Amino acid sequence: MSVVVHEVSHGFAALALGDPTAKLEGRLTLNPIKHLDPIGSILVPLIGYISGGFIIGWAKPVPFNPYNLNNKKWGEAIVAIAGPVSNILLAIVFAVIIRIASSQGILSEGFLYLSSYLVLINIVLSIFNLIPIPPLDGSKILFSILPFRFQGFRRALESYGIVLVFVFIFFFWNFVSPIAINLATLLIGQPI
Repeated sequence: MSVVVHEVSHGFAALALGDPTAKLEGRLTLNPIKHLDPIGSILVPLIGYISGGFIIGWAKPVPFNPYNLNNKKWGEAIVAIAGPVSNILLAIVFAVIIRIASSQGILSEGFLYLSSYLVLINIVLSIFNLIPIPPLDGSKILFSILPFRFQGFRRALESYGIVLVFVFIFFFWNFVSPIAINLATLLIGQPI
């Protein structure tokens, strides 16, 4: 559901900026079936699970047309940042629930485990999506900041983006995952 909220947030941000594409395609819904991607939501996570390796997956991206956005300079960046921000907000909500339940003495071990896992997943999703490699959200933010003369660099990076994402996961994620764990621990106030 965190991935669904992430994608729907992109769609609502685009709609707020004048692009109704996601709304017209019926994608502004929390119904997970509308967001299933056969490869990213089923096949890749299943292969990761069966192989005992790193489980990664994705939802079908919510469509938007950057030419419809009212703000041509920052619109794409605003739509992009909406997804990671939604994950950060979800992490904060579950962390607050953990802290309140813990302070009231009504925190069961199962609830703590599940809620802590939700905090961690949402932190991981936000950090991962902020990496400035296409097709991740961080690349849209980066390209909004870069001068127009770097459009050739953008096209080149987009050509190899998915390969670069997997290279990042396999070779650099070990450097990023402790950051996610430490942030989640800081939010919930106890080790994960």
